[in-house]
Amino acid sequence: MKNNSKFLFGMLLFAVVLGSLPFLIKSEYFFFAAYSVLQFVILATAWNILGGYAGYVNFGSAAFFAIGAYSTVAGFKLQLPQGVNILLGTFIAGLIGLGMGYLTLRLKGVFFSIATLALSVVLLTIVINTPFLGGARGVYVIVPRESPIGVGQYIHWLYFLILGMAILSVTVARYIQHSSLGQGLMAIRDDELAAEGLGVPTLRLKLIATTISGAMMGLAGTTFPYLITYMEPTAAFNLSFAVNSIAMPIVGGLGSWLGPLIGALLLGTIQQVASVTLSSTWNLLIVGGMLVFFVTLAPNGIMGIFKKK
Repeated sequence: MKNNSKFLFGMLLFAVVLGSLPFLIKSEYFFFAAYSVLQFVILATAWNILGGYAGYVNFGSAAFFAIGAYSTVAGFKLQLPQGVNILLGTFIAGLIGLGMGYLTLRLKGVFFSIATLALSVVLLTIVINTPFLGGARGVYVIVPRESPIGVGQYIHWLYFLILGMAILSVTVARYIQHSSLGQGLMAIRDDELAAEGLGVPTLRLKLIATTISGAMMGLAGTTFPYLITYMEPTAAFNLSFAVNSIAMPIVGGLGSWLGPLIGALLLGTIQQVASVTLSSTWNLLIVGGMLVFFVTLAPNGIMGIFKKK
C-alpha cells in the first residue's frame, strides 16, 4: 500500500511538472522533441512487457507502431474524430498482437525474433500497395494550428496527449509487474518448461502479453500522423523505432517497469540534443555505443547499478 502511494505521488508529480511546461516554454521545437521522448517511453515500456518480463525478444516494434499510425490515417480519411482514431489504432494493434502471438509464440529464441521482424516486412509491403493509405507516395494529414482545448498551439495538445499515454503505459506496466500475470511471465522467462510443469498457463499468459504489448505500441503511433502531418511508409516503419524500443529497456534495466522509463528518458533526451547540436544521423550510432557499453559493463542496466549499491 505504501509503495502504491509513492508510485501515485511520483506519477502525479511527473504529470504536474511536465504538464506545466506548455505554460512556461514558448519554443515549439521543444515540444516536438519532448513528444518524441515520451513516445519512446511508451514503446520501451510496451516492449518490456514481452521482452523484459517474459524474455521473448520482439523485433517488430515498428510494425505495431505503424499499425497505430496508419489506423489514424484511415480514420482521418473517413473523417473520424481523433479520440476514435486513437482507440481504433490501439484495438487493431492489440488484435494483431494477439494473432501474431498465436502464430509465433510456439517458436523460441531467435526464431521468434525473426518471425516478428518478418511481420514488419509484410505490413510494409501491404501499406505500399494500398492506395487508400497513401501507398508509397504517402498522404497528408491536415491539422489545425490552434489546440482544440483553446490553450496554446496544436503541438501542445499532442504533447498533453502523449504525456497522458506515457503515464497510462507506465502505470499498466507497473500493475502487470506486481500482478499474477507478471509473476507468471517472469517464471516463463526464467524457465518456461519448469513453469509449465508447475501449472503456469504459459501460452495464455504469453498471448495476453503480446496483446497488451502490441496495443501499447499501436497507441504510441496513433497520434504520430498528427505530429508530422505527412505520413509515408519510411516514417512509420523507421528502423529507429525498432532499435530504440529494444535498446532503452536494456539501458534502463530489463524486467522492471522503471527501467524502460529511465532508459527512454535518458537515451531519448541524448538523441534529441544530438539532433540539434550534431546531426540526427548520429542517433543510431549513439544508441549502438550505449548498448555496447551497458551490455559489456552493466548488463542489468542502470537499475542493476543502483540495486548493487
